[in-house]
Amino acid sequence: MTDLFDDALAPVPAAPVPKAAAQVAAAPSGDYSAKDIEVLEGLEPVRKRPGMYIGGTDERALHHLFAEVLDNSMDEAVAGHAKLIEVSLNADGSITVRDDGRGIPVDPYPKDPSKSALEVLMTVLHSGGKFSGKNYETSGGLHGVGVSVVNALSERVEVRVWRDGFEWKQTFSRGKPTSALQQIGPSRKHGTATTFLPDEQIFGEGVAFKPAHLHRMARSKAYLFRGVEIRWSCAKERIHDQTPEEAVFHFPNGLADFLAERIKGIETVTPEPFAGRIERKTGEGGAVEWAITWSPAGFGEADGFMQSYCNTVPTPEGGTHEAGLRAALTRGLKAYAELTGDKRGGLITAEDVIAQAGVLVSVFIRNPEFQGQTKERLSSSDAQRLVENALRDPFDHWLTAAPKTASMLLEFVIERAEERLKRRKDKDVVRASATRKLRLPGKLTDCSDSSAEGAELFIVEGDSAGGSAKAARNRRNQAILPLRGKILNVASATGEKAAENKELSDLMLALGVQGGSRFKEEDLRYERIVIMTDADVDGAHIASLLITFFYRTMPQMIRAGRLFLALPPLYRISHGGKTVYARDDAHKDELLAGDFKGKKPEIGRFKGLGEMMPAQLKETTMDPSKRTLARVTLPRSEEQVESLVETLMGRKPELRFRFIQENAEFAVEDLDL
Repeated sequence: MTDLFDDALAPVPAAPVPKAAAQVAAAPSGDYSAKDIEVLEGLEPVRKRPGMYIGGTDERALHHLFAEVLDNSMDEAVAGHAKLIEVSLNADGSITVRDDGRGIPVDPYPKDPSKSALEVLMTVLHSGGKFSGKNYETSGGLHGVGVSVVNALSERVEVRVWRDGFEWKQTFSRGKPTSALQQIGPSRKHGTATTFLPDEQIFGEGVAFKPAHLHRMARSKAYLFRGVEIRWSCAKERIHDQTPEEAVFHFPNGLADFLAERIKGIETVTPEPFAGRIERKTGEGGAVEWAITWSPAGFGEADGFMQSYCNTVPTPEGGTHEAGLRAALTRGLKAYAELTGDKRGGLITAEDVIAQAGVLVSVFIRNPEFQGQTKERLSSSDAQRLVENALRDPFDHWLTAAPKTASMLLEFVIERAEERLKRRKDKDVVRASATRKLRLPGKLTDCSDSSAEGAELFIVEGDSAGGSAKAARNRRNQAILPLRGKILNVASATGEKAAENKELSDLMLALGVQGGSRFKEEDLRYERIVIMTDADVDGAHIASLLITFFYRTMPQMIRAGRLFLALPPLYRISHGGKTVYARDDAHKDELLAGDFKGKKPEIGRFKGLGEMMPAQLKETTMDPSKRTLARVTLPRSEEQVESLVETLMGRKPELRFRFIQENAEFAVEDLDL
């Protein structure tokens, strides 16, 4: 074996190189050389690409900085080392978060004794005391980037530490120390205080925290851990709303108090919510706290809500802990139905149980796994097992201990299941009958699902765009109907001419409905109708003609929120492996002045949807997880809408001419002067 490897690695005699090839090999490689290779050191990557660490540089990302600092203090409280946290929004716009925990270590860092542990924690990514599990059984700031990212994106940071009988202080700016660690003097206190002012170079000039948002975040943290007291204060100069200058948050009943506040004045199905807390010491360990209720009238603007947390960190996109809760509740209600002999319990799904529920659930687990640096979705599989096992017995006991309450809840959930099945049956019947009775247009590429629920019809201009759309669609629930050029303007055509128009006739056949007073929303074969035209003047004209047709023929569909406009991009901008899409010229200029400033990207203009590759069309315009749709609405009174349609699309050109003259000043920005 050794000989074989030696032979393989032995130098091979060079073959003669043709003269032309030698000239090519000797040709210069442009301006790209070793000097162009960058190595970002320290916290420079964070300042270079803040979106990778906090999700962007908008208002939401700004307040995420506060969440990172507050999470560190909450971790001290959850670990049993802190009972008090003070949050202050200062007059200069900075925030101070102080706790009475152990205090950040200030002794020399063993691997680099020239720096203190505090300095390493503040200036080095992926540093911290939460990885091994020795110092914190559970924590929200597990990634080890939180406070260092705050430091990187702040104009000024000051950290004060009280521990080991002394007070210590060190200052930083934009990720780098601006002073050495100083011993201020003797002190019997313990804890950490972090003051930071976000950097305007990152977040924009005039950046400012919203007191109401900070107040709400601090309050929710106190709900999530019943053993902590959080004191809030805000400088008078910073209050621009009803936020109090001072407040104290302490909720001994945790999420039960949170839910009571959240549903105050709302009618509920059961007299008392299902609430509790369980801590597991065996296996992986962990704790679960929950508070759940149901309302027949819903919760304000929503039928139901679910707010979940992991180690006091909000998970707005849900995750495995929510899945465990759904499974436990569904299984429990089905089991109770079987126990009481109600055979309808077999109809129940998790959708029925959660549909009109108000849910708060919080888990504490070791080594949580999140999707994304901002921890918006929990992906730890053990969290699902923990929640499902923790809720199973308490929910069974809660149901059997109060049969009257349990029967009311079971009946309520079964009603939701029966309503769901009825809606599905009605839509299937309507869709099936429409398919049998109507001859669907040959140009229609229909979706494979028979149900109208979730189905989408994309109306595109031309066969070329239709071909790209067909290749890009989801066959299950997306249908494509190509139209030939500009359709008839029904606002200026006679009713007889509109009835004879084949394009409009095909469209009505595809939708499965009739116009005027015979229109029935339940006859629609699709849940959403999406107008998808080119991002240019002709495309806008075609979209206007289609909207006019729908308004004149079936305004009920628009009022029901079923009509949408797709927003395909006009430009494709590429540089160095990065590709982004611009909606229009203004968006293109914004991107060039931002992400591509000082660079020479390749800019491609899409002349139409037919020029886009199916993968591009899917990514930018058709994939529900990435696309942007604009819902067509009728915000004005019926008289105002009718007057506007008649002016812009009607038979009298003098009305359009007058409208253009009166509104020309608003179109100046759209002119290429």
